[in-house]
Amino acid sequence: MHQLAIALHKKGYQVTGTDDEIFEPARANLLEQGLLPAQIGWQPDLITADLDAVILGMHAKQDNPELQKAVSLGLKIYSFPEYIYHESQNKTRVVVGGSHGKTTTTSMIMHVLKHTQQSFDYLVGARVEGFDQSVNITNAPVIVCEGDEYPASAIERKPKFHFLYPHVAILTGIAWDHINVFPTFDFYLEQFIIFINRIEKGGLLIYNESDPVLKELVTTHTRNDIRYQSYGIPEHEIENGSTTVSIDGIKGALKVFGNHNLMNLYAAYYACKELGIAASAFIPAIGSFTGAAKRLELLASSEDCVIYRDFAHAPSKVKATIDAVKHQFPERKLIGVLELHTYSSLNEAFMKEYNGALEPADEAVVFYSKHALEIKRLPDLPVASIEAGFNKKGLTVFTDSKALAEWLHTRNYENSNLLLMSSGNYDGIDIPLLANQLMEQHLKSRN
Repeated sequence: MHQLAIALHKKGYQVTGTDDEIFEPARANLLEQGLLPAQIGWQPDLITADLDAVILGMHAKQDNPELQKAVSLGLKIYSFPEYIYHESQNKTRVVVGGSHGKTTTTSMIMHVLKHTQQSFDYLVGARVEGFDQSVNITNAPVIVCEGDEYPASAIERKPKFHFLYPHVAILTGIAWDHINVFPTFDFYLEQFIIFINRIEKGGLLIYNESDPVLKELVTTHTRNDIRYQSYGIPEHEIENGSTTVSIDGIKGALKVFGNHNLMNLYAAYYACKELGIAASAFIPAIGSFTGAAKRLELLASSEDCVIYRDFAHAPSKVKATIDAVKHQFPERKLIGVLELHTYSSLNEAFMKEYNGALEPADEAVVFYSKHALEIKRLPDLPVASIEAGFNKKGLTVFTDSKALAEWLHTRNYENSNLLLMSSGNYDGIDIPLLANQLMEQHLKSRN
């Protein structure tokens, strides 16, 4: 939301906003642009009849006094994605949806468009190298959006990606998530059918044919007024921990790796191709892509050890990330540490969805904090249920961050990789600092 405010401010709009809490880096970013509220807290007196529109974020609930004032005045109220569509009705809209890989695929398209000097706007859910903002709204002819399936706002409970009406749509895969919003798999699946039905006539759907659920959905809900492009894993080679990809006869080395990233790359290629970028331009551009923040993000490395951080938390994301690191470095021991942090992942009934997700790890750890359960008002999560759900021999479970950090310091990292997977921070651990400490410890032990 604060990034959207900054983007509209830079476009020349008069923008004001409020919140009951503003954390870094949002606070510093808003302050720099002269947009930081004079006081923290909801201020209904600021909602006046002369406002052109109110944009409502997910943090504001239905009983919010500013929202109630806006409704009483009959003001135009947009959810975040509704307003993005409002600003992009005359643009070519590229929307990346799916249960996993959305941020990376969106970032890849952005990277290539920038590298090839295209004019475009964007909306992405993470920090991307080379971009100062995560939202940009100008008069560019194209907009590239990460299409989230989570609800748009407190008064508009439909998924965000239902409001974007793409001309070029990507679906990366479907794996049940957000069970607090979508209590059944069929209900979750229905949201993707609606998304496909909202592709503009004459548009293009790019879909991952290696995902059996998605392939069946596309096959059984075919539209005659749009085009379809399937994709899988492109031709590639792995040598000495480095991946080279080949598309339409053009080869190039990559800085990212893993089958899931290769598929994300292929989807990005087809989107860029639709925008007029050939493989001869795409491959050199994507070769310098290093990944979005917290997506197999390199934290520390040596000749025989690498420490990665990844946003993976849903079962499909965990499995894809674990598989990628193991496949890229088959001779190295892999230590996988997963934090259960989301509503779904902390739900005892959901544990069975993680069956086998950590299997490729040579040493596997699951961490969750009692504090996270309290915040989400969830009942206790028995260790036995985690062990049964993951079905991983030798699985270690921690609920105390200090104990987890101490355990990590006892590991032998010779010829090993450490993968830290979480959408949180392990209940307050400074992850980059810990990674550097572990690497320093490893290098000292070698000497």
